[in-house]
Amino acid sequence: MSFPTMSPPLARALAERNYDRPTPVQLAVLTEEAAGRDLLVSAQTGSGKTLAYGLALAKDLLDGIERFERAGAPLALIVAPTRELALQVQRELAWLYEHADGRVVSCVGGMDPRREQRELAAGAHIVVGTPGRLCDHLRRGRLDISELKAVVLDEADEMLNLGFREDMEFILETTPETRRTLLFSATFPRGIVALAKQYQQQAFRIEVAGDEGGHADIEYRAIRIAPADVEHAVVNVLRFFEAPSALVFCSTRDAVRHLQAALLERGFSVVALSGELTQNERTLALQSLRDGRARVCVATDVAARGIDLPSLDLVIQADLPNDAEVMQHRSGRTGRAGRKGTSVLLVPPARRRRAELLLNLSGIDAVWGTAPQADEIRKLDHERMKDVLFTEETTADDLVLAQALLAERSPEDIAAALARLYRARLPSPEDIIDPGERAGRPRDDRGRDNVRAQGGDDRPERARPKSGKSSSKHGMAEGSVWFRANIGRRKNAEARWLLPMICRRGGIDKGDIGAIKIMDTTTEFEISERVADSFAAKIKRPDKEDNIRLEPMADAPQRQAPSEERSKPPRRESGDSDHRERRDDRPREAGFKPRSKAFGERGPKFDDASAFGKKKKHKNKPGHAGQPPAVTAWPVKGAPGKKAKKKHRG
Repeated sequence: MSFPTMSPPLARALAERNYDRPTPVQLAVLTEEAAGRDLLVSAQTGSGKTLAYGLALAKDLLDGIERFERAGAPLALIVAPTRELALQVQRELAWLYEHADGRVVSCVGGMDPRREQRELAAGAHIVVGTPGRLCDHLRRGRLDISELKAVVLDEADEMLNLGFREDMEFILETTPETRRTLLFSATFPRGIVALAKQYQQQAFRIEVAGDEGGHADIEYRAIRIAPADVEHAVVNVLRFFEAPSALVFCSTRDAVRHLQAALLERGFSVVALSGELTQNERTLALQSLRDGRARVCVATDVAARGIDLPSLDLVIQADLPNDAEVMQHRSGRTGRAGRKGTSVLLVPPARRRRAELLLNLSGIDAVWGTAPQADEIRKLDHERMKDVLFTEETTADDLVLAQALLAERSPEDIAAALARLYRARLPSPEDIIDPGERAGRPRDDRGRDNVRAQGGDDRPERARPKSGKSSSKHGMAEGSVWFRANIGRRKNAEARWLLPMICRRGGIDKGDIGAIKIMDTTTEFEISERVADSFAAKIKRPDKEDNIRLEPMADAPQRQAPSEERSKPPRRESGDSDHRERRDDRPREAGFKPRSKAFGERGPKFDDASAFGKKKKHKNKPGHAGQPPAVTAWPVKGAPGKKAKKKHRG
C-alpha cells in the first residue's frame, strides 16, 4: 500500500528518502475520518509517528498551497520530553518540508536561549521544543502563538512520568482554543486520558501499538548470567553480533560511567549518554555514532529517549528495567523503518522472575540461553576475517607488494602475520561463568572478592580481587618466573582485564598465570617456567597496547613451596589500601594492646552516662570508684594536676 495523494513537495521529499510504503500509524492518521480532527494516538516507538503527524499537519499548515509563505509567527508547535527527541523531530520535519520552503526551529534546554530568541524573531513555520524551554519563551513573550493552528504532544506519557504535567497544561491553556491538538503516547494511562478529555474536543482515537508495529522486527534474547559477569557478558554479546551500532542501557549514571570505562579499556570505540552531560557533549556523542567514529553507546533511559540511528541493530539491557513499557522503549531503538534488530536482556538469577514477568506483560516470546563463549566468538572471527579480507578487488600495487613479501617470507608466515593484524584490532572475548556454578555458594559469599591464600584460590579469574590482592588459580606448584606491568591501581588496573591482555600478548593460556599482585603504579604476575621464555619473547613484539609495558622482573620474589604458602597469610604489598580485620594469630607491632579485654566487650564511650558519672556525681580524684579512665587526651575540668575552683552563690 502506498501513501495517499499529497502535496507534490512532500511527495518529492518522501521519494528522495525511499519512503514508498506507509506504516500502520501513518495510514491511520491520514484517513478521511482523522482529517482535521483532534487525535489521540497510541503508537509504539519506532512506528514512524514523527512522520505520521508531520504528514497529518500538512493540510492545516499549507492550506491548499504547495509552498509556505515567508516565515512569521509559527503555525505549529511540537512538544517532546527530551532534548534528543526534540532535535530528532526537528531534523525529521526539516527534510519533510524542505521542498515546501518550511522553516523548522528548535527550542530545547541546554542550548543558548538568546540564539533561539533570534531565530524565533526571524520567523518560523514550525517550532519544536522541550516543555520547560517552550514555557520560558512563552512567559517572556519571545514565542508568538497568535497564528498557531496545531499543537502536538509527542510521547505525552513520558512527559507525565518526567513531571512535565504543569508545563503541558500551561502550553495548552496559553495556545488558541481553535488549535488542533494531536496527542501521541505509547499507552493510555489515566493521566493521558484525563489530559485528552480536558484539552481535546471529540478526539479521534487511534490504537496501533499492538502486534501491528510493536516488536515484529525485533528478536528478543534473554541471557542468564552470574551476578559478577555483567561486564563480561556485555563484551561477549557485542563481539558476537558485531553490529554497526549498539546501544547498552544502564539504570544509573554511575553504572554508565563504569561500563563505558570498562569497554574503553577493552578496546571498544564507545561513548556515553546520561543526564549529567551538557547538551554539546551529548550532541557530539550522537554525531560520533552517526558518522561511525563510535560503535557503542552506553546510556541511561532518559538520555537515550529520541535516539534514532539507522545502523542501530543491537540493544543490550545491562540493567533490567522494572517496567514493561521501559523495556519495550529500550528495544524500540532498534528494528526501525523495516530493519531487523536484536534486543538482549542480561538476567542474573535474582532477576529471573522479574524478566519473565516483563516479557509476559509485553507479550514477547524471548529466546533464553547463556552468554556467547570465547571459543564461539573466535570461530566467528575466523569466518568474518575471510569475508573482510577478500571482499575488495586486488590492485596492481597490492600484487607488487604481495610478490615482494613472497620473495622474503613463506606463505604460512605471511598468512599468520595477516591473522595477527586482524585479531589485534578486535577486543578480546571474555571467559563467562556458567550462572549455575555459584548456585550452591553461601548467600553472604556470592559476588565477594575475598582474599584467599595463594594457591588456594579456586575461583575463576574474574571473581578474584580487583586491586591490591594476589590472584592465583592453580597454586603454581611448578617453577615460575615473575614479570612486571607498568600499570597499577592508580590507573584502575584490575585482574579481570589484565588476565586476558597478558594471555593475548604472550600467547599463553590463563592456566599458565599464577599470582597477580596489583600495587599503586605497577602490577607483578608470575608465569609458568614452562612457557616463560616464549612469553618473554612475544611481549617484545609491537602491540596495540604498547602503552602497557610488560617485562621480566630482575628482583623477582622467591617462590615458596605450595604447602608452605597455604600455611602463611598472604603477604601485603606496600601501599595496599585493603584494610581488613586482623586475625588473632597475626603478628602485631611492639607495644600493641587490645582495645578490650575480650572479643565483643566494649569499653566506655565518651557519651556513656554511667561511665562518666552523669547520673551520679563523683569527686575527680584518682582511684575513686566510678571515675573515668585517668589517661585523657584533652583538658578535663577537675583533671589531676589542676585545682578545681568552687563558686559560691551569695
